[in-house]
Amino acid sequence: MALVTGGRQQTRVGDGVLIVNKEAGWTSHDVVAKVRGLLGGIKVGHAGTLDPAATGVLPLLIGKATRVAEYLVGWDKEYRAVLRLGETTDTQDATGTVLQRVDTAGVSADALNGVVARFRGPQKQMPPMYSAVKVAGRPLYKSARAGETVERAERDIVIHELEVTAVDGRDIALRVVCSKGTYIRTLCTDMGQALGVGGHLLSLERTRVGSLAVEQALTVEQIAAHVAIGSMESVLLTLDQVLAQLPLVTVTTEQATRVLHGAPIGLPQDLPPTLSPLRLKDEQGRLLAIGTYDGQGKGSVRIDKVLVDSESLN
Repeated sequence: MALVTGGRQQTRVGDGVLIVNKEAGWTSHDVVAKVRGLLGGIKVGHAGTLDPAATGVLPLLIGKATRVAEYLVGWDKEYRAVLRLGETTDTQDATGTVLQRVDTAGVSADALNGVVARFRGPQKQMPPMYSAVKVAGRPLYKSARAGETVERAERDIVIHELEVTAVDGRDIALRVVCSKGTYIRTLCTDMGQALGVGGHLLSLERTRVGSLAVEQALTVEQIAAHVAIGSMESVLLTLDQVLAQLPLVTVTTEQATRVLHGAPIGLPQDLPPTLSPLRLKDEQGRLLAIGTYDGQGKGSVRIDKVLVDSESLN
């Protein structure tokens, strides 16, 4: 827990997740740097990059919460997007140069609905050149800015839900629920191509990451106001709240000591072998660690992440 000085107040900031409503024009790194500065330089990371032009949910990991990033980045995500038909850009979004314009008058509602249906479910997607994906150790966007096109592998993604929420001429408003690693601008480009007129992502808002919704999110300005009056704890989700979807096992006092030292512990072998990863709490209800259960072997739990210091429990 770190002590942060803001205005006339001092506030203790624990370990947890801050749900930021990122504004357009900010990079994810910009938001991390700004909040780190507001919180006095304590450790801050993020779970899931948003493009500068995009808005919406950006989970920030504060303190020891940076240790659990891998459990958050795998969550599904929900977006509100606008697909502009008839214009193809080099970046697949509105920030790029228009490469081609095509009349969209021939695109019917039936054709649009048919393409939407085709893009639901598991599929392959090619990462865009203007992305942070690395090939041979170099981010693709650096190659793209140098005018190079790099051979890259398709990725497996899942579009869980895809629906048209409004149509305004050539602009198609979409609601998308998808797996990690999905590029919405590539989805829009591919849909435009499937309709025969091309297209790009006009605007994007991420409305949800896992259980973290935009309705809970704060702007950087609102976060600064909480720091100033010493009320950060009221808006910070605890690690236990954020990881609530993981199965829970309560350990004895003796086992808790082993857990805090990263040593494996034994559990009944009749637990479901799928019970992994899981949360480990002590008998006082304090979250200690995340572990992996070996239901096929000795019925033991390997400790993957210790989330507290033993001194803090004394």
